[in-house]
Amino acid sequence: MRLNWKNPNIVRARVIVLTATVTFATVFLVCQLFGIRLNPTASLPPGLYRIVGTDADSDLVAFCPSGAAERDSILRGYRPRGMQCPDHYAPIMKPIAARPGDRITVTRKAILVNGTPLPNTQQFTNDNRQRPMNPWPEGTYTVAPGTLWVVSTYNKYSFDSRYYGPIYASQVIAHVKPLWTTK
Repeated sequence: MRLNWKNPNIVRARVIVLTATVTFATVFLVCQLFGIRLNPTASLPPGLYRIVGTDADSDLVAFCPSGAAERDSILRGYRPRGMQCPDHYAPIMKPIAARPGDRITVTRKAILVNGTPLPNTQQFTNDNRQRPMNPWPEGTYTVAPGTLWVVSTYNKYSFDSRYYGPIYASQVIAHVKPLWTTK
């Protein structure tokens, strides 16, 4: 059976598909051009975030994980494909919980920064899909120069420094600020 490309229904369908494709591509390119990123993950409120540079006064960062955090985030599907990180996956966006000189206390019940517990920071032995997690060892740590602790208090199951410890500041590719979020 051959398609009649002049059939009004087929023409209409082709126009709709073409319009949707062009609209999506245009929105994507405009967002890239203006440094706007979509966050569909549960680590931060879902929505749009604006890149504000690498030295900006923002407590939210986008970074490319390394080592076990890189491997686990890919194997578990925590990061979609992307172009910003060397592994060809998207960066992780997290709040900075502690900077050099701060004191971090890791317990199974919470992460404490300079003695103040952060909400929703309990360590779990399994993620929300019941896959085993490797929590960072309990103890008190001083944040070393050139490192940061990134911890989300938004979602208790967030994959963050409570599982992979500090990140190097050099892993940060941008600071971000919320532009529009659902919460």
